[in-house]
Amino acid sequence: MEGGGGGTLSEIYQSAKKLLMRAQDGIERLERLENSTSSGGLDSPELSFAVKKDISQVLSLCSDMDRLWRSVQAKPQRDLWRRKVELVAEEAGSLKESLDRYFARNQRRMKEAQERAELLGRANGDSSHVLRIFDEEAQAMQSVHNSKRMLADSLSTGAAILSKYSEQRERLKRAQRKALDVLNTVGLSNAVLRLIERRNRFDRWIKYFGMLITLVVLYFLMRSSG
Repeated sequence: MEGGGGGTLSEIYQSAKKLLMRAQDGIERLERLENSTSSGGLDSPELSFAVKKDISQVLSLCSDMDRLWRSVQAKPQRDLWRRKVELVAEEAGSLKESLDRYFARNQRRMKEAQERAELLGRANGDSSHVLRIFDEEAQAMQSVHNSKRMLADSLSTGAAILSKYSEQRERLKRAQRKALDVLNTVGLSNAVLRLIERRNRFDRWIKYFGMLITLVVLYFLMRSSG
């Protein structure tokens, strides 16, 4: 079994695990830099961009693996791979949340530093000190710009993944309709058919609700970075 990138399911899984480890290490380094008293909580745009890129790659690989594990013939192995892919996706989601929280804290520090600069400038007119603070703020603004770009990339990746899951849902619905046609031809009772239809409507509402929640979360992420 090979994916769109030419790798087997096992190879893609190993690549995703390596990327997860590198992203985890990157986030830990960002947090150490943030908590360093000597650096004053400075940001590292290059490191944060690299971490974000790794997480996006993992999410993309999860989409490939989600397609590949379904073609595994043996059910025990298929179930095992399904769980492995789910765990990788959960780890990637957790790291993405940690990175998003880091971006939010960085924005807050930028705003607070700007307010301090304005107060100090009005209080004593110490131009050298104010210039130093604004230099730090310029760095913070660049970091925010990078954060917005990363969030936009995340939105694009999330939309692509959601689209793939929607396509899979449509295939399942077509299979259900075919099954209903077969059951109807063999004389299954109307009561059972109505029960199946109600379940199908319930699943459809769950799908719409899940899509709505996803869009709302992405919207607030974009709005909080603005």
